[in-house]
Amino acid sequence: MAQIDTSRPPAPTAVFGRSRFNDTIRSLRHRNFQLFFSGQLISLIGTWMQNVAQSWLVYRLTGSSLLLGTVSFAGQIPVFPIAPLAGMVADRWNRRTIVIITQTASMILAFILAFLTLTNRITVWEIVMLAALLGVVNAFDIPARQSFLVEMVGREDLMNAIALNSSIFNGARIIGPAIAGILVATIGEGWCFFANAVSYIAVIAGLFMMRISRRQAERAIKSAYDHIAEGFRFVRKTAPIRALLLILGLVSLVGMPYTVLMPVFAKTVLHGDATTLGVLGSAAGIGALAGALTLASRTRVDGLGKWVWMACTSFGTFLILFSFSHHYFLSVLLLVPVGFSLMTQMGATNTLVQSMVPDRLRGRTMAVYSMMFMGMSPLGAILAGAAADKIGAPMTVALGGACAIAGAIAFARHLPKIRVEARQLLSEQGLAGEERAEGVAARAS
Repeated sequence: MAQIDTSRPPAPTAVFGRSRFNDTIRSLRHRNFQLFFSGQLISLIGTWMQNVAQSWLVYRLTGSSLLLGTVSFAGQIPVFPIAPLAGMVADRWNRRTIVIITQTASMILAFILAFLTLTNRITVWEIVMLAALLGVVNAFDIPARQSFLVEMVGREDLMNAIALNSSIFNGARIIGPAIAGILVATIGEGWCFFANAVSYIAVIAGLFMMRISRRQAERAIKSAYDHIAEGFRFVRKTAPIRALLLILGLVSLVGMPYTVLMPVFAKTVLHGDATTLGVLGSAAGIGALAGALTLASRTRVDGLGKWVWMACTSFGTFLILFSFSHHYFLSVLLLVPVGFSLMTQMGATNTLVQSMVPDRLRGRTMAVYSMMFMGMSPLGAILAGAAADKIGAPMTVALGGACAIAGAIAFARHLPKIRVEARQLLSEQGLAGEERAEGVAARAS
């Protein structure tokens, strides 16, 4: 079994003065994270372009909310059964190599989708198949990439790296849909898929250029089954992590599928086109980027437990308000706090989980995280698509928002019971010295 090199990461390439802004970008002191950050920014713009173009293509070909949900289901459901195996792989093998392989596979699939679309050979079932294959790739990519962050920046800047990683995801979410909306309306979906395929070159090149300390491999003394089971036992027996992942799974199941129904809102509710869809996606992205940068500016994890349930409540509330809006500009405005709240909850959850988990279990724990984050979404997507065909997209989204609020209330009531264990876990990890760890734990809830 491979272990993380416990030596400090490579020295930062520059020394930043103390300021609010420099605290926000402190992970960029590390050369490896600079390479990762720039490559991911380019690649994720392409990813969001493909997401929007693919949704529009499916709806244009079929006009079916159910098939929109089916494609989303096919693209994300592989994460649920495969993630445990992927978590074991991330803990046993070189994480950078895993990410290089997954990014290369994603690039190949994007080229295939572009070719079929540009040659007018694409059908909805080919989209479903390619989405499912990409889901398999993502099942291995997510735990490895999330666990790889600590190798780039070390524990001291891990919280900031998580937040900045989220910020580039959501910064791309602003730019990508806007570009996709213009390209789809002018030259078609195929060129969005082609641009996404080319964008992977940037992140793959950055990964090859990194200088990562070699992780010393150990002989695996446990079977693959025992190794995977150990990760599940840790999550099940660790009350703070279990509670965080349960509320994450709930929101992924009932709240996040609103994104699957965005083409319905754009075309049917707001009477718009692909450009409208792109603007709606960008509005949520602006809010999410603001949420990620808010988290990045923090230097401590204290209070993030409260942030989780407050953000979940806000997400559900604004999602309900959005569902009842029939005015274009009001809908755009309401999606900003929707994106902010969702990003804040997801980012705070990721930060708290990674702050409490020991390094040797990081890959397997993040595999469970990915099962809750992406594995529950496809179940929600297929349910939302079916419900939207029966009761309409607005009512479906409103019900999802109400369930998110109910989950937030339950989490808030449970939070005081897990405070002591959260304190102990944070202290054991020695996030930044005993004095700071005590302060963090004392207010972790």
